[in-house]
Amino acid sequence: MEKIDSVLTRRRFLWTTSLAATFFTVRGAFAEQLARETAWVTEGPFYPPKLPLDTDNDLIIVNDSITPAVGTIAHVSGRLLDHKGDPIRNAEIEIWQADTTQTYLAERDRKTKYDANFQGFGRFLTGSTGEYYFRTIKPVPYPGRPAPHIHFKIKQKGNEPWTTQLYIKGYPGNAQDGIYGGIGDENAKATVTMDFVPLAGSTIGELATRFDITPGAAHHEDHHGPPPGGDFGGGDFPPGPPSR
Repeated sequence: MEKIDSVLTRRRFLWTTSLAATFFTVRGAFAEQLARETAWVTEGPFYPPKLPLDTDNDLIIVNDSITPAVGTIAHVSGRLLDHKGDPIRNAEIEIWQADTTQTYLAERDRKTKYDANFQGFGRFLTGSTGEYYFRTIKPVPYPGRPAPHIHFKIKQKGNEPWTTQLYIKGYPGNAQDGIYGGIGDENAKATVTMDFVPLAGSTIGELATRFDITPGAAHHEDHHGPPPGGDFGGGDFPPGPPSR
């Protein structure tokens, strides 16, 4: 009975995520942002070479498992907008990140310790309002990347894929992170650095963040997964060109 209840709860969650995206837009908790261009940030070497069977927008539970991922639950939502501030619909937003053992999906075949209950990758197709929503974990730092982050890739028909990364506002490790430091000036950094605030009414310490995205020009990167024997000091590739 417990497993059945878990399955029904998960299905109910997936059916209502279109409403959840609006629910987690807490007016007053997040400052309204103009549709200024979001800073481009490198994709890095850890995009999954093989996507998991479960690629929905709930990264806490894999398929119909009853065991959740380890970590602080974070509700990540926002809108995908063009430069006029109009919503971009029918765009695919992908996210991926390391689990609490500091391991990406792309590294699992060469590591023995990882959280098998963390999906590690998710997708969401934007609707008429441009809204998206993910339930995931608060990102963690790892060797080579002292700034916790979530990778984003935007796929729109007729455009090249575009990437960025979401960072935690006020996190001490941001200042020591080479990729974060290479994003650009403080205004550029502000477009990818957001508050993770306590979710009202949560009894388990859940967080929520609002990250509106306005993609700019795509940057060309020449890499094909993690380099042999690891990456650059355990982190992602060095920063690309400064964001415009």
